[in-house]
Amino acid sequence: MAKLNFGGVEENVITRAEFPLEKALKVLTNETIAVLGYGVQGPGQALNLKENGFNVIVGQRKNSKSWEKAIADGWIPGETLFELADAVKQATIVQYLLSDAGQIQQWETVKANLNSGDLLYFSHGFGITYHKKTGIVPPNNVDVALVAPKGSGTSLRRLFLEGKGLNSSMAVYQDATGRAWDRITALGIGIGSGYLFETDFKKEVFSDLTGERGILMGALAGLFEAQYNVLRKYGHSPSEAFNETVEELTQSLMPLLAENGMDWMYANTSTTAQRGALDWRHKFRAATTPVFEELYTRVASGLEAEVVITANQKPDYREKLEAELNEIQNSEMWLAGKTVRQLRPEKNEEILESTLF
Repeated sequence: MAKLNFGGVEENVITRAEFPLEKALKVLTNETIAVLGYGVQGPGQALNLKENGFNVIVGQRKNSKSWEKAIADGWIPGETLFELADAVKQATIVQYLLSDAGQIQQWETVKANLNSGDLLYFSHGFGITYHKKTGIVPPNNVDVALVAPKGSGTSLRRLFLEGKGLNSSMAVYQDATGRAWDRITALGIGIGSGYLFETDFKKEVFSDLTGERGILMGALAGLFEAQYNVLRKYGHSPSEAFNETVEELTQSLMPLLAENGMDWMYANTSTTAQRGALDWRHKFRAATTPVFEELYTRVASGLEAEVVITANQKPDYREKLEAELNEIQNSEMWLAGKTVRQLRPEKNEEILESTLF
């Protein structure tokens, strides 16, 4: 483990250089990894581990869409694909990657089939941190740890196939065997993490829920809508409003930001853009800080977890969720976005012709 400086603060991180794949494979020799759930994180983690040489099986509810997806990805029923209870029984490492709601529903089945010395692995601190609401309390004779990739399972898989990695946090909640840190580090390397940084279950879920509701998704969507709507109100066309709000950010500016930071992005824009951005960032920070304070307080208090759990328990949740997502998809801004994406130069001529004519 190396100590690296992050803005003047030292943190412990683990990279592939000091914990190579060969070492990870050695640590997990004779271990069987059961990846439970084949929805968001499951496919990427399971396939990456398998292709890195680990012994992996998948546990999934039979005859579900995810069961069929697992078969399509090459997992074989009765050999590498099993129902949840059977997968847990065979495993020494149980990657509990069902949705938060699914984890609550299936916990008694999983708990009943855990063996002493198993590692119970999470990619989110939700179930453990809010255990009074979820009922997820692991037995004392198993390791409990997490690796949380900082992105979607789709991104984890895509970067892996490109020979890159997605950074992940890692934490140990319970070390029953004395090997929890080595095992979880090996798994973090095995799934294709760029580097691993230490956290704990509570900090992981607090930062994750704040980020998703904040800048990563909720705030981003809200800011997009606000700027787009104002531009449209004052007579700008859908194409112009979308390009100035979304397309320029995602296609031009965010790559610069990812490459070398915010100052680098500013340095590669006009002096007019620089001056305006430097001035207005203070106004946006002042306007949104109270919102982030409220958000973090609700996350830390468990109120946001309560909202999630209550919503997922309603029989019409999926129907209402689809309606909300369809409202976004069918809004003028994102319909305009669909057309703009089709007009990008990398699209083939047939798509261009069908869009223009």
